[in-house]
Amino acid sequence: MAQSETQHRTAGGVEYELTRKRVRNINLRVRADGTVAVSAPARTPLGRVDEFVAGRAGWIADARQRQAQRAAAEAARPVPDKAAALALFEASSARIWPLFAEIRPAPPEIRVRDMRSRWGVCCPAKNRITLALRLAAREPDLIDYVMLHEYCHFVWPDHQPRFWALVARYMPDWKERRARLRG
Repeated sequence: MAQSETQHRTAGGVEYELTRKRVRNINLRVRADGTVAVSAPARTPLGRVDEFVAGRAGWIADARQRQAQRAAAEAARPVPDKAAALALFEASSARIWPLFAEIRPAPPEIRVRDMRSRWGVCCPAKNRITLALRLAAREPDLIDYVMLHEYCHFVWPDHQPRFWALVARYMPDWKERRARLRG
């Protein structure tokens, strides 16, 4: 099988798409549409991959249910157009930027993009924060959480403990907000 070639398989009652990649471990992902993607090292026997997937059939069923609930909740939230979303995000940035004014003399440029797998992206080199259009359909305190999260990346580019300590310094209830955002 070529490295980028995919194969459709079934194990433990779970249909999945197998891709052989240069990875160390077998990786499993339930996509937003409920399909299951598995990547595995080229030399891992198919039986081992099937066993891995079958052993996680219960977890996969739960993940599919969570994905369906998220999709239903998201469909119930009307997403504003990009101009309205940008206005919401710029207002949030105006609330958060004063906390970082000493290290960011100019507020960052705020952009909106239709992103499916992320809420936001920070690009310190370009002094830019890009937020997902669908975030505009969420509550203002959740928008502020994502905005603060991205601002903290101007200080710490990774998600190490020092990054989370900075988030907690300015937003002690960040874990509760993140849980609501994911739910």
